[in-house]
Amino acid sequence: MTDLTKLTAAETARLIRDGEVSAVDVAQAHFDRIAKVDDRIHAFLHLDTEGALGAARRVDEKRAAGEELGPLAGVPLALKDVLAMKDVPTTCGSKILEGWRPPYDATVVQRLRDADLVILGKTNMDEFAMGSSTENSAYGPTRNPWDTDRIPGGSGGGSAASVAAYQAPLAIGTDTGGSIRQPAAVTGTVGVKPTYGGVSRYGLVAFSSSLDQVGPCARTVLDAALLHSVIAGHDPFDSTSIDQPVPPVVEAARAADVRGLRVGVVKELGGEGFQPGVEQRFNEAVALLTELGAEVVEVSCPHFVYGLPAYYLIAPSECSSNLARFDAMRYGLRVGDDGIRSAEEVMSLTREAGFGAEVKRRIMIGAYALSSGYYEAYYGQAQKVRTLITRDFARAFEQVDVLVSPTTPTTAFRIGERVDDPLAMYKADLCTIPSNLAGNASASFPCGLSPDDGLPVGLHVMAPVMADDRLYRVGAALEAASVQRWGHPLLEEAPEL
Repeated sequence: MTDLTKLTAAETARLIRDGEVSAVDVAQAHFDRIAKVDDRIHAFLHLDTEGALGAARRVDEKRAAGEELGPLAGVPLALKDVLAMKDVPTTCGSKILEGWRPPYDATVVQRLRDADLVILGKTNMDEFAMGSSTENSAYGPTRNPWDTDRIPGGSGGGSAASVAAYQAPLAIGTDTGGSIRQPAAVTGTVGVKPTYGGVSRYGLVAFSSSLDQVGPCARTVLDAALLHSVIAGHDPFDSTSIDQPVPPVVEAARAADVRGLRVGVVKELGGEGFQPGVEQRFNEAVALLTELGAEVVEVSCPHFVYGLPAYYLIAPSECSSNLARFDAMRYGLRVGDDGIRSAEEVMSLTREAGFGAEVKRRIMIGAYALSSGYYEAYYGQAQKVRTLITRDFARAFEQVDVLVSPTTPTTAFRIGERVDDPLAMYKADLCTIPSNLAGNASASFPCGLSPDDGLPVGLHVMAPVMADDRLYRVGAALEAASVQRWGHPLLEEAPEL
């Protein structure tokens, strides 16, 4: 009998449409898989079993009534616990929101429901999306299915791990500095950060409002494109939402053709600090693109090297403002409310108990950078660097159609290895941060396993604003060719749990 958890999302949807399997059976198979392996992975914080099976039954009823089903109807999905889902716990991996059940759905969640996807539950994450390893969750770390002693990336490690462990064929992540793409790279999955404003942020609990973006996680490029097309598009509830047609991402994924495409290798994103096995697989992937008909040239983006320090001023500054709303007065945790203490004391005690160490660190950095006398020296200068990085992209895209680099400098590191060294942790996002600062589209696609340690490596592809379809052209062509060449990490050499 076919293992329903090993199918792609596209295959699953076709079987449901054709009546060969029921959506309820598919959902139950994934819940069974979660029950079998999640004690070792800890990808999920909450399972919505009743809601998911109810959604699956409605899909089966639609099919039985002869109604036309959408391209992903009945397909299970894991949702990062940073998006509001009505009456379902939404914690952002933080004690300060423990038990909070939103009274509304995020726009992305509503679009998933409208497309008849089956939301299995909420996935673990670094608290308020602040981290590169999912070790900063208040509910314990998520583990990498390839090696459970290693991190699954962050902040969306739960979403990536759930897909890599066959607990869900699809997941939703969010990306502020690499939180979709970096976990995708180290778990052998596909992760896409759409153009900023391409997917609604309404109902996304904000970390850094000018950087945050929702995007798809999947095991194949086509699956990611199908999910992208469901969640993308203009939303009047989001003032930063782009009122333009969604790029033809599904068509690009199905075309899988890079002939004539100009690909720029970013000179500054490689060399010292990059693991030899990562660079080897990256170079092989670039060579493969050349064989497939792409023209490859080297491109210099000189200000990318300043992306990391600029990001760690801009993002904390915005988070120090956004997280001020957690004041113990309206929702979530409240500590010390004995009728004697003042509101200020209750607020202080709640934040002390409710926020973790990394969140407190970033709030303090941000508050300092925005303080009187330092604003221009720190935050203002960082915004100028952001402009220079955006100009680097603009000049590069005058020469080439896409840019490429490794997604991460190394493969997955061991749990606990970097927790006492924030700078080493931050360097995991070295290659991904520039795209968040500039707002352009980017993605990570599997490009084999590192010869150093047998762990997954990701190819990072960057495209201009609202040219998201170019990502899928490259990713799909690489996927089709690489399966023949060295095996797709999750289709050919999947981890056994």
